[in-house]
Amino acid sequence: MAPFLHLAHVNVARGENIVLHDINLTVNTGEHIAILGPNGCGKSTLIKTITCECYPLVQPETKVSIFGRERWDLTELKKRLGVVSAELPGKPTLSTVGRDAVLTGFFSSSTLWPNLTVTEAMRTRADEVLHQIDAVSLANKPVGEMSAGQQRRIMIGRALVASSQMLLLDEPSNALDLAAQADLRNLLRRLAQQGTGILLITHHIADIPPEIDRILMMKDGRIIADGPKSDLLTAPRLSDLFKTEVHLTQKEGFHHAW
Repeated sequence: MAPFLHLAHVNVARGENIVLHDINLTVNTGEHIAILGPNGCGKSTLIKTITCECYPLVQPETKVSIFGRERWDLTELKKRLGVVSAELPGKPTLSTVGRDAVLTGFFSSSTLWPNLTVTEAMRTRADEVLHQIDAVSLANKPVGEMSAGQQRRIMIGRALVASSQMLLLDEPSNALDLAAQADLRNLLRRLAQQGTGILLITHHIADIPPEIDRILMMKDGRIIADGPKSDLLTAPRLSDLFKTEVHLTQKEGFHHAW
């Protein structure tokens, strides 16, 4: 199977500023990775580069390959990449019931607009995903009436419905209370164990499930470390990354920092 992602000498500008510098990264399909770094280090821009929302500067040595291909129809690519952002759903999605919100993942739309044709196979797949994420009870509930944790669960289902190969999550525990955070972590564990690849951006060390075994550290738009969790998820490395004293403990495979 071709690697999910291969980036070589990638530089990305936002406006007049270069925000990613000489990024070299290979991610295998099905791999489980967490990306850590302070605010403004380029984590979200890296995700946007992977999803082709941002494009690298054109340079002879630059290479970008996703699922073994250098060129994609973006509509097709979105069906292969499940992306869950930190933001909660927008207005059109809030008035959509849970099953239909999951179905929008087939179309990369905010709701099921009248011009979209939903097949029986799509509905069957959506029901499978609702079972997979333990959200059957939310199938007929408007998204706007759900808790933040329930909304995030439905958005993960939306990301999974067209393809379950790779899931990209950008600060998924934002706006969630402690119970919802625990539910999210258990869901990510189950998905990882089922073979879904996970690329997780987080500020919360406790969000990193035991199944994630590779850590990327970013600073000032550069990848400054890439290696096993056992080597990088340590108090000295985190203290150096965030420029503050970090204490770290571990319980049942999860790390907790303060």
